[in-house]
Amino acid sequence: MDLVVQKYGGTSVGSVKKINFIAQNIRKLRKQKKSVVVVVSAMAGETDRLDKITKKISKIPDEKEYDQVISTGEKISAGLLSIALIEMNVKAISLDPSKFNLLTDDLHSKAQILSVGTERIKNLLKKGFVVVVPGFQGVNSKGDVTTLGRGGSDLTAVALASALKATHCELLKDDVDGIYTTDPRLYKGAKKINYISYPEMLEMSSLGSKVLQAKAVEYANNLQVKLYVKSTSKTSTRGTWVMDEKNIPIKEKRIITGITHDLKQSKITVSGIEDIPGVASKIFKPIGSAGIVVDMIVQNISTNKKTDLTFTIPKDDLNKTVKILKSNMTKINYKKIIQDKNIALISIVGAGMKTHTGIATRMFDSLSKSKINISMISTSEIKISCVIEQTKCKKAIQSLHKEFKLG
Repeated sequence: MDLVVQKYGGTSVGSVKKINFIAQNIRKLRKQKKSVVVVVSAMAGETDRLDKITKKISKIPDEKEYDQVISTGEKISAGLLSIALIEMNVKAISLDPSKFNLLTDDLHSKAQILSVGTERIKNLLKKGFVVVVPGFQGVNSKGDVTTLGRGGSDLTAVALASALKATHCELLKDDVDGIYTTDPRLYKGAKKINYISYPEMLEMSSLGSKVLQAKAVEYANNLQVKLYVKSTSKTSTRGTWVMDEKNIPIKEKRIITGITHDLKQSKITVSGIEDIPGVASKIFKPIGSAGIVVDMIVQNISTNKKTDLTFTIPKDDLNKTVKILKSNMTKINYKKIIQDKNIALISIVGAGMKTHTGIATRMFDSLSKSKINISMISTSEIKISCVIEQTKCKKAIQSLHKEFKLG
C-alpha cells in the first residue's frame, strides 16, 4: 500500500475555495493509485472564536466541557473536505477519532496519545476511501473527548503516520512553505531551512516557532517518523525535512539553525518566601499537578532569610497559576505575587553549539549593543534563551540574525 498521510492547517482549510483546492490535490493522489489519510485543523480563527465564546461564560471553564466545545472546529473541517471530495467523485469519509479509538490519557486540553487503533482505517483504505480525520483530539478510556493542545492536529497526523507505517508525514501549511531561520514576517532576511534535526525542531517549537507543535516533533523523534513541511498552494516549491541528524547532508549542517521568539509567555514572581528547603516544592508541585509547564526558574540571593522565586509559564495558564498560588498561600507563606505579561522569550537554536564555544558571549554582546536588557537566561546543549521586554522583540531578532549570519 503506497500510503500518503497529510495534515492541512487552519489557513489551508480557511475557505470553501481552499477546501476545494485541497480536494483537487487529493484527487490527483488517488489517480496515482495512492492511499490517502488526511488530518485537518479547524478553519483559521475558529478555535479562537470558540475559546472566546466559552471564556465569556466562564473564565476557567469546566475542562471536560471545554474540550467538547473546542474540538468541534476540526470536525466541521473534516466533514466539509469529505463533502468536497465526494462532489468530485472521490470516495471519502470523515472519521472521528472516537470511531477508530485514538486513545489518550485524562488530561483535558493537554492530553497525551496512548494508542491508535488502525483496523477500521485500513479497511476503509482497502475499499478505496480517502479517510479524513479531525485533528487535535482523541478520547479517554471513559469515552470523553480530549484535546491535544494548540497545534495538536500535527500530533494526530504524526501518530497516524506511525501507526499506519507511512514512510513519512506531510504537514502542509498555507502561510509558510517550510521552516525558516526566523519568522519572515519579523525579518525579511529569513532563509528557508532544507533540513533540520528533530532536537533542533523540538527546541524551536518549544520556544515559540508556530510552524509545528512541540509534542508532535517529540512524538516523531521517538517513533522516527520523518516530517516534510511544505506549502499547500506552492506544490512545486521545496519544503523542509525534519529528520534524524545523522541523515542530514553535511553541507546542510550549521552552528546556529534558527532564532525563535515567544510572546505567549508570562512571568510570575513569588516574593518574600522563606529561604529554606522544601519551599520550591510547595510552589511547583501543585502547578505541575495541574498540567502547567514551567520553563525558566530564577531564585534571588537571600536577604534576611527571605528570597524571591521567579518563573515563566504560558500566558494561557497565568490565571490558573495565580489561583493555585493563592489557594496555597498559607502553606507556601509568601508576601505577594507579581505578574508580568509584557515579556518576550528570544532563543537561538543549533546543534553546532555542542562543539563550538563563545556562542553565548556573541548572543549577549549582540543584545547589549542593541540596548536590550536580559532579565532571565536559560540554556541547554543546543539552545540559549533570554527573557526580554516584549517591545524589543523584533529588534532582538534582527540583531541576532545578522550576528550569526543566517540570511
